[in-house]
Amino acid sequence: MKTDIEIAREAKLKPINEIAGQIGIDTEQMEPYGKYIAKVPYTNISEENVKKSKLILVTAITPTKAGIGKTTVSVGLALGMAKIGKKAVLALREPSLGPCFGMKGGAAGGGYAQVLPMEKINLHFTGDFHAITSANNMIAALLDNYIFQHKAEGFGMRQILWKRVMDINDRNLRHIVTGLGPYTNGLPQEGGFDITPASEIMAILCLAKDLDDLRRRIDNILLGYTLENKPLYVKDLGIGGAITVLLKDAINPNLVQTTENTPAFIHGGPFANIAHGCNSIIATKMAMTYGDYVITEAGFGADLGAEKFLDIKCRKAGLNPSLTVLVATLQGLKMHGGIEESEIKAPNKEGVLRGFANLDRHISNLKNFGQTVLVCFNKYAHDTDEEIALVRQHCIEQGVPFALNNAFCEGGSGAVELANLVVETIEDNPSAPLRYTYTDDMSIYEKITAVAKSIYGAETVSFSPEARNKIAKAEKLGYSTFPVCIAKTQYSFSQDPKAYGVPSKFNFDIKDFVINAGAEMLVAIAGDIIRMPGLPKSPQALRIDIVNGQIDGLS
Repeated sequence: MKTDIEIAREAKLKPINEIAGQIGIDTEQMEPYGKYIAKVPYTNISEENVKKSKLILVTAITPTKAGIGKTTVSVGLALGMAKIGKKAVLALREPSLGPCFGMKGGAAGGGYAQVLPMEKINLHFTGDFHAITSANNMIAALLDNYIFQHKAEGFGMRQILWKRVMDINDRNLRHIVTGLGPYTNGLPQEGGFDITPASEIMAILCLAKDLDDLRRRIDNILLGYTLENKPLYVKDLGIGGAITVLLKDAINPNLVQTTENTPAFIHGGPFANIAHGCNSIIATKMAMTYGDYVITEAGFGADLGAEKFLDIKCRKAGLNPSLTVLVATLQGLKMHGGIEESEIKAPNKEGVLRGFANLDRHISNLKNFGQTVLVCFNKYAHDTDEEIALVRQHCIEQGVPFALNNAFCEGGSGAVELANLVVETIEDNPSAPLRYTYTDDMSIYEKITAVAKSIYGAETVSFSPEARNKIAKAEKLGYSTFPVCIAKTQYSFSQDPKAYGVPSKFNFDIKDFVINAGAEMLVAIAGDIIRMPGLPKSPQALRIDIVNGQIDGLS
């Protein structure tokens, strides 16, 4: 079969004005970025239309390092919807340069189920990530300058919480010292970098409802504590307006198209293992303004992405998905059934059967939110009909609708079964009103414990002294009503990335805690998760090149 990038190059793209016209967007309002990309002003959102649209969440079982294929399923479902005559629009996250050049390559779908132009989407796109990086680091520079310029007046910081970011995997920047050299270079201090998707600015952009809300949230960013142990915010520096200026274009979602010319909004890109893992509320509501059916996804497995999508994004945006599609693969089931990663492509009936425990736990979790769940089997070329039949039969026995997705190889035609079943399930048995894992008035400890025990299956939850100290500060500052965002490994329900399947009787250890006062969420860091990834021994960058003037290796 052809590579993703070969398929992308052969696809017949329509001018972005035509794509906009398909769903009724006034093209005079758009800001084109070349022939096939445009920004659409967030002011186009119609809350009345949002209420009428049917939102479909795509999530997955606990993934393998090779992924599960949620984006391919999301795009494929949109293609299948179009094939059966439905007005469907996608709302997806933007890829990060870190993973694109690191572990996984591109993140625009795969095969004949891609969003295009994939090279631009995977690389610099419309500059949203660069704007977020610049805004984040502008705050860091202005804070350092404020400390330097006011030192003679006795001003100083007891603790600086704000870190710099960049959209590259670079382990050497996790912990650094700045300001070395002569006095004019600034004051020496410890610091570090996170990856751009983990920036609080990214979370703010994805959770803000408009430009005024964006500015309000930026002003409320907690930068650290002064020598008098008083909190210092962006608004105290008087720079909120300047930072908002850097984001005035980035706040508008990006309109592109699929391999079969289905409209797609792509905006924001936080990771679900270290952040809340969802595209922007603005992009989702924009898609719901123009689509009868809107397909969106949340990062990694349902225990991470879907939990945060429902407990954080939907809670704050007033959204209620009509259906959740849970993606499963034979490789994923076998890995969670105890089969070695090197052997998961080979037939192994017993491994599949044992892997059902992981699938069932995710189904149960989603049903506890009130969600109607449909299992989508994402087909790979090496899958056997016999093992696929095992999964189908198991889902039937569980009373869960099951559909095959083969959009990777066949485009929209390979997702017609899935599309028809999605429409039928929404009409016959839509999701109930959301039931959250915790309530706003619960304590921070209670919220974290509720997620750890109810979603992950932890027996006990422990907190390091550092985490307890920071939680106490959050409570003192009045942030107890904020939702919690747990940062942990994506490869297991637990904090141990090698604890496959459904681990039990484990302790869930919160080692650190981050107050995102502007994003209005609290990040609890579990285990050894790191917010600046490193590069693997053989990064994807080794395979990315320009051949005869065309980009190669983004797959």
